[in-house]
Amino acid sequence: MDIVFIGLSITSSWGNGHATTYRGLLRELARQGHRVTFLERDVPWYAMHRDLPEPPYGTTELYASLDDLRARFAGLARRADAVIVGSYVPDGQQVGDWVRQTAGGVTGFYDIDTPVTLAKLAEGDHAYLAPRQIPAYDLYLSFTGGPTLARLRDDYGARHAHAFYCAFDPEAYFPEPTATRWDLGYLGTYSDDRQPRVESLLIAPARRWTEGRFAVAGPMYPSTVEWPSNVMRTDHVPPAEHRAFYNAQRFTLNVTRDDMIRAGWSPSVRLFEAAACGTAIVSDVWDGIDSLFEPGSEIVLVRDTDEVLDVLMHMPDAEREAMGRRARERVMAEHTAAHRARELPSLIASAAASVTDLPATA
Repeated sequence: MDIVFIGLSITSSWGNGHATTYRGLLRELARQGHRVTFLERDVPWYAMHRDLPEPPYGTTELYASLDDLRARFAGLARRADAVIVGSYVPDGQQVGDWVRQTAGGVTGFYDIDTPVTLAKLAEGDHAYLAPRQIPAYDLYLSFTGGPTLARLRDDYGARHAHAFYCAFDPEAYFPEPTATRWDLGYLGTYSDDRQPRVESLLIAPARRWTEGRFAVAGPMYPSTVEWPSNVMRTDHVPPAEHRAFYNAQRFTLNVTRDDMIRAGWSPSVRLFEAAACGTAIVSDVWDGIDSLFEPGSEIVLVRDTDEVLDVLMHMPDAEREAMGRRARERVMAEHTAAHRARELPSLIASAAASVTDLPATA
């Protein structure tokens, strides 16, 4: 197939998790013989932090504006078997309308932020997707599974809504011998709604267990956050160093945004990456996580500071290591980028087989 993605960023992983997801998916699609093109808006904040300026798989093109996109890539959109617009694309609503008007094949929306998207729609925020566009897209690939898929179909009229979880690259994420530096680490960009759980599940344990070693990596944390002296802080760990970061932890923390907790069934790509490294995971609790990992066997679910400290201070190393191995086996069997790359063409073909003629901006 000839597949075109218009996404947030593939060239820069700074402050977003989309890049690693797109990189793995496009690489595996290219390996399977598909022709893939990624179109990315050239914006200064990613231009300053490009850690993969020229991806070595498929074709990546930067465009300067909506008019530039329309002028340079209309022919590409018309020829492609599928054109897929991602969430959080600048001027995404206008980009989506252009795709619907121009594309000659299947049109799709890849929502790596489904719960956030639906919350924005409920608030009247249509910056990158309008409600009228959901039934107009031939295919809706959702970061979130479970009941959210029924909501997309029943409340918004999505015609082909499918769970299309993020995935990891097994060539980049795997166990390797590394000196243990931290008892608990966390990798994630700051967000107001996640921060209370970062406070209760990492910062508070660090304050109470002064002999413990902790790490938080990610940008945008305000200066008002009071970090205990036993918490190592760094603004950015590039993807090439994620594996080393995870392997240097006894446990890694998974913290979920409020909208995704409410929706459930919304695994972060960081969750799969950490599991692939065989690092034992401590996670907050949300509906559907037990469909991805078996609690107590493949993951530890915690609700407060006391439960975190109990795990960190009392779980035997042999049990921790076995948990990490089981989690790795689970994601290797179900959540690699190659799994998603095998799924996508069949989803496109299914949507193409049942496409009906609709107005371009229905």
